[in-house]
Amino acid sequence: SDFEYAIIPSRRCKHRLPGSGRHDRQGPPLGSGGKRGTQSQAIGRSRGGITTKILALTDALGNLADFRLVPGQAHDLRAVPELIEDLTADHLLADRAFDADWLHAKLADRDIAPVIPPKSNRKFPAAFDKETYKWRHLIENYFGKLKENRGIAMRSCKTDQSFKAFIALAATVLHLK
Repeated sequence: SDFEYAIIPSRRCKHRLPGSGRHDRQGPPLGSGGKRGTQSQAIGRSRGGITTKILALTDALGNLADFRLVPGQAHDLRAVPELIEDLTADHLLADRAFDADWLHAKLADRDIAPVIPPKSNRKFPAAFDKETYKWRHLIENYFGKLKENRGIAMRSCKTDQSFKAFIALAATVLHLK
């Protein structure tokens, strides 16, 4: 889809399923070498516990255009290449976690202006439009509304497929309001 502005945020969702932790039952800890597990379900262990990150792409109004799920311990940039693959926008707004040289180069190749504040450890920080960056609050508000749904905030779905469907359904309901 064509956007003037596209926004990428990332938010964590806690994973709360009965029996999902090591100490939810009596006996020795569960092994991690089983056939089925969380490796393919975008569930990861981070400082906040067992979590999943939702990496979303929205239009300038904060309407969800696309999203990806990544494990909680994974870096935010992990899913960006496939998320922006078909993006046609004039600007891309993202927070400083997305300040990477390869992303700036990829956006420049596609004539998309990055509106990304530089990380504090950059020797030569890139300039960015602070007035345009202020519009990121729309996506923060959108995630607030999305996570009012307990099923999304606590990731009550066990598989990626059902969690993605749940997010898409909640996004559709928000869009229709």
